[in-house]
Amino acid sequence: MNIMLFHSAYGLRPAVRAAADRLREAGHEVWTPDLFEGRVFDTVEDGRDFKDEIGKDELLRRAVLAAAPYSERGLVYAGFSFGAALAQTLALGDEKARGLLLLHGTSDIAANASVDELPVQLHIAEPDPFEPDDWLSAWYLQMRKAGADVEIYRYAGAGHIYTDPGLPDYDAEAAEATWRTALGFLDSL
Repeated sequence: MNIMLFHSAYGLRPAVRAAADRLREAGHEVWTPDLFEGRVFDTVEDGRDFKDEIGKDELLRRAVLAAAPYSERGLVYAGFSFGAALAQTLALGDEKARGLLLLHGTSDIAANASVDELPVQLHIAEPDPFEPDDWLSAWYLQMRKAGADVEIYRYAGAGHIYTDPGLPDYDAEAAEATWRTALGFLDSL
């Protein structure tokens, strides 16, 4: 699979590169665009402030430009938290998208979004302060209405970005379960 993997609001951290390497070792081609142009943050608040300073439209433009040279190949869009939101937006707008792998985040869905059984897998903490249960229920229904084939995996007791060993939310057991399931998902596409 060809995978476009977007980083979180923390920036292109070593954990994102390690995730890309893990995917490559499994036989996938992976791109990890740096939407923050080298900036990396130690706190989610600092990353969110920087993200807001750049602006949603500019970050979406950067994501589109990063994916454009590879979209003809049929990409699987993937991302961490904020990067998952970008991946979702791009996947729902790319008729050649092969799949969507969301780690720790989702995004709004346009009312007119329509996909043809796009395979979607979401991995998320339970509970997650950024993805409350009522939001996830509505998100799931909207994704199904748009035509996506959605699987959701919840990890009780894990923190928001539990796959990054350099962050306080890290949960080794949940992270390993996530990668095992996600690699199976990618192999099925």
